[in-house]
Amino acid sequence: MTETTRPLRRDAQRNRERILLAAHDVFAARGFAATLDDVAHHAGVGVGTVYRRFPTKEALIDALFADRLEDLVSLAEDALALPSGWDGLTMLLRRTIEMHAVDRGLRDAALCIGIGKHHFAEVGEHLLPLLQEVIGRAHAEGSLRADVGINDLPIIMATVTDLARHSGGGRPEIYRRFLELIIDGLRAAPGNGDLGPALTQDDVEAIVHDCVPPIEARRRG
Repeated sequence: MTETTRPLRRDAQRNRERILLAAHDVFAARGFAATLDDVAHHAGVGVGTVYRRFPTKEALIDALFADRLEDLVSLAEDALALPSGWDGLTMLLRRTIEMHAVDRGLRDAALCIGIGKHHFAEVGEHLLPLLQEVIGRAHAEGSLRADVGINDLPIIMATVTDLARHSGGGRPEIYRRFLELIIDGLRAAPGNGDLGPALTQDDVEAIVHDCVPPIEARRRG
């Protein structure tokens, strides 16, 4: 049996599970701004123990969010199964933003997917065509204004979930009010104003770059 396939000792496995549980709590509260030191403190283990299991923050994020990001793919598939494109799009926005509002780590991971960066690119390759199909259905039925495209979605999500983060101490549900205002603005209507030029991928990357802290890939040393 090789080193890479040898099962973890029972105590090492317990430490790994404790680290993952702590990381879930820490990243949910702080997003990608959290450090491995923060995770170690919350887990009640030495930071060296964390680095032995997860040599970089990126490795820990990968282990923590890979399955949860697949849930977003399933959600997009559910949106496509609804009777209308508008129902699918609005369900997807409400459910996704609700998930992101209570878990900043998932929000940061999903925004990285939205711009096709980091180690979540493979999941993003599955998710982005589904999102495009959701939008295409709503356009085809005339319910979504024609000048809204896929590059608008990550900005909407970043904006509303950032509001959720800043309003958590007073009225944590206030973000829903502004989400509904945005949804009303997405609906095609004769009086829709001109939104100006469509967002480009570069626009999205520049904006989201300021919304999501960079993942520190280098091992501490």
